[in-house]
Amino acid sequence: MTTNRRFTLSLLAAAALSAGWTAAHAEDKVLNLYSARHYQTDEALYSDFTKATGIKINRVDADDAGIVARLRAEGAASPADVILLVDAARLAVAESQGLFLPIKSAKLDATIPANLRSAATPDGVAWTGFSTRARVIVYDPTRVKAADVATYEQLADPKLKGMLCTRSGSHPYNLSLFATVVERLGDQKGEAWLKGLVDNMARDPKGGDTDQIKGVASGECGVALTNSYYFARMLKSNKPEDRAVTERVRVVFPNQGTSGTHVNISGAAVARHAKHPEAAMAFMEYLASPSAQEYFANGNNEFPAAKGVKIANAALKAMGGDDFKAETVPLASVARNLTKVQQMLDRAGYK
Repeated sequence: MTTNRRFTLSLLAAAALSAGWTAAHAEDKVLNLYSARHYQTDEALYSDFTKATGIKINRVDADDAGIVARLRAEGAASPADVILLVDAARLAVAESQGLFLPIKSAKLDATIPANLRSAATPDGVAWTGFSTRARVIVYDPTRVKAADVATYEQLADPKLKGMLCTRSGSHPYNLSLFATVVERLGDQKGEAWLKGLVDNMARDPKGGDTDQIKGVASGECGVALTNSYYFARMLKSNKPEDRAVTERVRVVFPNQGTSGTHVNISGAAVARHAKHPEAAMAFMEYLASPSAQEYFANGNNEFPAAKGVKIANAALKAMGGDDFKAETVPLASVARNLTKVQQMLDRAGYK
């Protein structure tokens, strides 16, 4: 099937779904999904899609790297129709390797903000974000003032020397943040900022985001970067030791007075060699619906990506996430800046 033929079929499927497509009218009854998401609420997400369309979902679960490696190994023989990944940097890398089929959808154009999608081309958009998470700052209020960590830029201020903790600079969560900061500040100022982060490290980067939060609570660190959902998980935890950690630290959504807090995404794309393009398009558009957005975001304590959709999540509200200014730098800039930022990290000595 040619690419143009796939586009035509996808557009027809989208129109049919918008008009109330039911199982009785669905010609394609199968969707092969490769997913890096592993949350209980996703089961209801998939079940509701099948009930609405009659399309059965066959799922392959793996991490992002495993899915990308599998797609490359399978090539044109891959049965994958839709790919779910959990980071803009990872989506951008997969796009650069030609693993996605660009799509055109008026529904997605109207529902998902352009900055949460890949750069548009004449062929369409390669990937779309369906939930967001904030890259927040956690600090020790006994050592650090909130006013001194109100922005990402301040993390490079010498007054925080010996206090900053992060996971590896090359981890996609940090790469996505760094790439958007460089896009906003420019290369020279961006690289100087990264060098300032290195100069302020309390220790070499290590561990995951939860480890950074615990490091602040223990006194090893004065300030750290983490994705918002890691903190939300600890707030909702049944373990007294997790709740004790959250009581010893504070959270800042950075840059509220300027550019807004950096947000990353969980997103999806149609596989380059999708065998069921109609079903793939139907699923992509379904993910933007209010009910799917609730499942998708709540599954990992994230925020909906679709315009006008909000969810009730007590943990996110408790940490100030119910109404914050989000950064609008296009996440597509991640793709442009990944290699450059990695070179900057190497020069700055960011491990």
